[in-house]
Amino acid sequence: MRRRKRLPSQLAADLGVSHATVIRWLSGDDVPNCRSCNRLAEYAGVSLDMVLSVAGHIPRVAEARLPEWPEFREYACQKYPNELDEDLITMIEDLIERRRQKRYKTREDS
Repeated sequence: MRRRKRLPSQLAADLGVSHATVIRWLSGDDVPNCRSCNRLAEYAGVSLDMVLSVAGHIPRVAEARLPEWPEFREYACQKYPNELDEDLITMIEDLIERRRQKRYKTREDS
């Protein structure tokens, strides 16, 4: 949600579940069912196994993580405070997200 700058109500609408359901997931009072896990995996661009393991439906899956990088907006504001305005940063974030989705889809197709 943070990466896409979405509110819980917007995530709920995107996934086709109620706002209350998302709030229960976020508070830890409930976990997504398998169908919702599938939607969450597609939405987040991660493997279904990863979401199912985080939700507790299957044993924990070791996550192949990329090196921990700061969020682009934070990095850009620190590194280039005078060169990049908000519109450029938003555009670059969108391009990064598209690249991530393309890379994930390529891995799925292989």
